[in-house]
Amino acid sequence: MGSKMKPAEGAMALAEMKEFAGFSAATQRYVRRSLDVGLDRQDAMARWSRDVVEAAGIRAQTRVYDRLPEVRALVPDDSGLEAVEPFMAPLVSVSAFDLAQGRLTTFAAYRFLYERLIGADVRPWLPAAFCAAAALPTLHPELRRRLLQSISEAAATASGWSNRQPRFYPAWVEKVDTAALPN
Repeated sequence: MGSKMKPAEGAMALAEMKEFAGFSAATQRYVRRSLDVGLDRQDAMARWSRDVVEAAGIRAQTRVYDRLPEVRALVPDDSGLEAVEPFMAPLVSVSAFDLAQGRLTTFAAYRFLYERLIGADVRPWLPAAFCAAAALPTLHPELRRRLLQSISEAAATASGWSNRQPRFYPAWVEKVDTAALPN
């Protein structure tokens, strides 16, 4: 028997879909690909690589994303400093890789992806990880500027975060040849 969503859950899923639809096509593609790699949903290489450069990028992303289980296991349940270093170091490293790809061009896109890759418990830590990764000197100065300007004061200074798990996980959708459809 399938589980039914409550009306509030359906409304939240719809809001998540609308947020995703607001991202650029390149960002949407990168988020879907990243979820396939990070959640081991499909053969990302077969699905997403269009050329040797993209194949190399997916292989690199797979190596970087090998740290995600460690990050998920280390999400602190409080703000005690003893738990921050072992968690933030790998989170910032993985985040820096994704931001350097140039497809996650805003904090909103980054947050959207990482809430799904790691889970809702990571939300309080995302502004700090994003800012740390976006400020690294390995990123081009113009990219650093755009990324850091994309985080709102409200996101950077929030006093609380929802612990509701994301409902919408975007995936590959095959194109339909409308000319082949019956009238």
